[in-house]
Amino acid sequence: MAKTNKQPRKRSIPQRMCIACREQEGKRALVRVVRGASGVQVDPTGKLSGRGAYLHPLRGCWEKALETRGLQRALRTALTAEEMDRLREFAQTLPVTEADDPVADAVTSAVEKSPSTDE
Repeated sequence: MAKTNKQPRKRSIPQRMCIACREQEGKRALVRVVRGASGVQVDPTGKLSGRGAYLHPLRGCWEKALETRGLQRALRTALTAEEMDRLREFAQTLPVTEADDPVADAVTSAVEKSPSTDE
């Protein structure tokens, strides 16, 4: 007889660590920076080939990673002045705290509204 499993299989969510604050988070909640053949760049899709590093989409994490050279260590390369400027410009578009992030607000409110399965 064939097995009939009515419950959907739980999919594991890939976990990655922010190189600045060292907090582990789901891969989709972090922004990937990649060192590829064309240099260091932000990878919004997470699919570019090359060595990658992950950061929270918060200005504080990006500033810390750039000033402590954590991003350079994680990517195993020296960043040029042009790459640093590009990454700093990208960081300026990010919210300062999670409270300023509309995406984080939407995720938080969706989680709070969902019924708890712990009961």
